Amino acid sequence: MLKSLLLDTAYKINTSKNYTKTRHFFYNLLENSNYKYKKVFDFFMIALIFSSVFILIREVKSHVNDELLFYNNYVVSVIFFIEYMLRFWISSSVTEAIIKQSEDDVMLGHEFNLSIALKKIFYQKIKYIISIKAIIDLLAILPFFHELRLLRLFILFRVFKLFRYARSIQVFTSVITAKKFEFLTLLIFASIVVFVSSVLIYVMEANNPDSPINTLFEALYWSVVTISTVGYGDITPITEAGRVVAIFVIIAGIAVFSFTTSLIVTAFTEKLDEIKDTKLIDDIAKKREFYLICGYENLSKEVAKKLVQNSEVVILEENEQKVLQAKKDGFFALHYDPGSIDSYRKLRINIGTQVSAILCLSHSDVENVYTALTIRSFNKDVFILSILKAKANRNKLLFAGVNELLYEKELVGMIAKEFVGQPVAFEAIHALQSNYNGVEMQEIIINERIIDSFKIVGEIECHKHRVILLGIYKKSEKNFYFNPLSETSLEVGDYLLLIGNIQFIKEFTDTLHKGKE
Repeated sequence: MLKSLLLDTAYKINTSKNYTKTRHFFYNLLENSNYKYKKVFDFFMIALIFSSVFILIREVKSHVNDELLFYNNYVVSVIFFIEYMLRFWISSSVTEAIIKQSEDDVMLGHEFNLSIALKKIFYQKIKYIISIKAIIDLLAILPFFHELRLLRLFILFRVFKLFRYARSIQVFTSVITAKKFEFLTLLIFASIVVFVSSVLIYVMEANNPDSPINTLFEALYWSVVTISTVGYGDITPITEAGRVVAIFVIIAGIAVFSFTTSLIVTAFTEKLDEIKDTKLIDDIAKKREFYLICGYENLSKEVAKKLVQNSEVVILEENEQKVLQAKKDGFFALHYDPGSIDSYRKLRINIGTQVSAILCLSHSDVENVYTALTIRSFNKDVFILSILKAKANRNKLLFAGVNELLYEKELVGMIAKEFVGQPVAFEAIHALQSNYNGVEMQEIIINERIIDSFKIVGEIECHKHRVILLGIYKKSEKNFYFNPLSETSLEVGDYLLLIGNIQFIKEFTDTLHKGKE
């Protein structure tokens, strides 16, 4: 009874237009950097943070009137509390978790297990609560209890909230995070040096009545000041042994800071291309309308030159050298695989409204087919034009959803012989294009774990798991094969293109990774 009631409520809430619209609005406002009102919201929050810290500083030696204190202790705290609760709400969906568990249980023939759904919801919410950003948000609310003077110092934690709103700080954090192992190693090394030098200088100096180092704390203070190369000079060793220790600590300090500087520079150098791509993606996301060219060849260059005279052009190319050439030629170019769905997800664009047309201009028909299939898997309306290199591939491109073909040679409207008698793959693809409910097309990359158990296509037994193998992309041959034979070998780096129910594909993927029992 309770399960049925909760499930009905979850469906009712999840299908409510007002609920979906409201949740979507707050998600965009808080998390979507491309949402036009997010910048306004971020500036508003940054202003609150700085005004709050300004009042805290002024309060130290000057009188602050009651209105400002009320603003700092109550208004700002309440706004931060509302923001915290909204982020908690959108961090994961309770209704979607209940519905998904119910549908998965039905698919697998099990009874709806409410306890599993509740556990998943609990873990998702706890995972958010203990995240660093959520903890900072919570600490920023504590000044609300201003009667406890110590808690007022938590106003300074509001400064850390800038990590949420300032993009440049987020980039710097990601750069540092990428080298966390190296920084952790450096921190351990520096800690050992400080500890050893503190004990050494204490042993050498503490028994000398003229030495300013009389306690272990003073020794620790001297070590930190010396290794950081600050060297205030207020505490200095006077014995020869102590000065020898000082020489080693100074050398160690120079090494530590040199290593730190080189780490930061290296991290920024390695991330530089990614930072540039992120900036480029942001610029592309702002464009209202543009042509998307997949593949950068000589023909692409000429087409792009013509198009760019009257509109914007963006180029996706898998080859890094060609991307560099496209950038030198003055085009927006990204080092992304046009045949991968992830490439379009990273672009963060609305293909339906922003893209005038997609031009598949690779020198390989197979790559153009694969690109068209990928695009059609998530958008059936966008106009796709493709170059045709070999007449035998005409129908492949048409079946893949290409609207218009450009012929380099004579057009021959013959059906390619490899498709005769094997129509199932294209029927499935057209079902996908019609948004057939519950059916999805996914790629599975063959890794070393899979290859240990499965050597050829026949061994993976797709039919047992009720999924259809549309084809296999052979990385070594850079070729895509529809309906591959059972004897087709599998190699690391190959892609399997599958169609089927989402849950069946997931189980099939798990089976591949588990291997033969």
